Amino acid sequence: MSKKRSVWGLGAVATLAALVVSAPFMVGALAHGVPGAAGDGAAARTRGHWVVSWTSMPQLTEPANLPPAPFTQDNLVLFDSTLRQTLRVTTGGQHIRLRLSNAFGGAPLPITAASVALPAGGRAGVSGIQAGTSRPVTFSGRSSIVVPIGAPVVSDPLSFPVPAGSNLTVTLYLAEGQASNNITSHPGSRTTSYLLSGNHVQDVDLPGATPVDHWYFISGLEVWTRPDTAAVAMLGDSLTDGRGSTTNANNRWPDQLFDRLHARPGTAHVAVVNQAAGGNRVLNEGLGPSAVSRLDRDVLAQSGVEWLFVFEGINDIGTAEATEAAQKAVADDLITAYDQIITRTHAQGIRVYGATLTPFGGFTLYDDPQGTREAARQAVNEWIRTSHRFDAVVDFDQVVRDPANPRQLLPAADVGDHLHLNPAGYRMLADAVPARLFEQR
Repeated sequence: MSKKRSVWGLGAVATLAALVVSAPFMVGALAHGVPGAAGDGAAARTRGHWVVSWTSMPQLTEPANLPPAPFTQDNLVLFDSTLRQTLRVTTGGQHIRLRLSNAFGGAPLPITAASVALPAGGRAGVSGIQAGTSRPVTFSGRSSIVVPIGAPVVSDPLSFPVPAGSNLTVTLYLAEGQASNNITSHPGSRTTSYLLSGNHVQDVDLPGATPVDHWYFISGLEVWTRPDTAAVAMLGDSLTDGRGSTTNANNRWPDQLFDRLHARPGTAHVAVVNQAAGGNRVLNEGLGPSAVSRLDRDVLAQSGVEWLFVFEGINDIGTAEATEAAQKAVADDLITAYDQIITRTHAQGIRVYGATLTPFGGFTLYDDPQGTREAARQAVNEWIRTSHRFDAVVDFDQVVRDPANPRQLLPAADVGDHLHLNPAGYRMLADAVPARLFEQR
């Protein structure tokens, strides 16, 4: 693995409209060169491999983010309910498989039926699907499955062409519901999902469905694709999860980076997968497990990941006491944690890129009058820039800070709370990442 290291600021801009295609579908035996349910042999891998194309970081659902009544009852969620969700594909192919998660469920998760389809109009966050595109999903040859407590499941491969940049609809039906109020979800979906009583897995429209801006149970989509296709996993918090982005517009900074990469021949086959969550921390649990504890699950165990991008740590600084001793301790511990993340990830042959932490001056929960948290941010950023531990560094701080007041965000990038960015600010982050970091070596 190359240890050349660089620091980048602003980069080039490119955009690409998402493609939606209607194509013949096949269910059953897969095309030549694609592994079946029996296993992924070495000979098959020379013709292609599985690459993760979309993810949502699993976490325990807070009470306020549980499905609304009547879909949540005492110790029972989504009884006799259909759940329809959309996700964005970031590398395309002819064959797909789904990942579902019961990582935080308090009871087994019985999935009665599942299907995939193309969404109406090819759009994200819609309840309708294109007629004739719905196909059943099976698990080890079965149309239903019970996901054990704490476990994931992977569906059987399905012949279902999906182009990069397109949206995909996943519909689940739970006849029995999940017998617990502890369930697995990704609350910060920035994408609308739909709930409807009864079995409507194959229905084209869901009239009267209840909209919720959360993902439940789905944690990944894998695509069988060419051998040189690979994924970059984004490890982060709400700034990567997209707080301040536009619901159903897919304009978080990783989405906008994908648009740039997809528009370039040298990086058109790179998948960009978002493993971030609002409130997440590097060192300790916050909203979801800490970055150091979830690294194996969310990065190292993901199919086809060749790069890791780390942009996280602000919540560790912001939630530590505003004293010199506490802030020195959290800065030192963050540096150690980054070093450990790099060591563990390099051991798997994955390159690790780091980003400096962006300003939070004026964000009242974190910005203390004495500036002790700002001093910790500066100390951490200095290490990120100068330690030579990351394979490359992108200086997000430089990109979005206000030159007239470097402790604060540029007004044009600030969503208004002085911590999170608006879509234009997220575009600035995406443009600062050099596409050549993801060119195949």
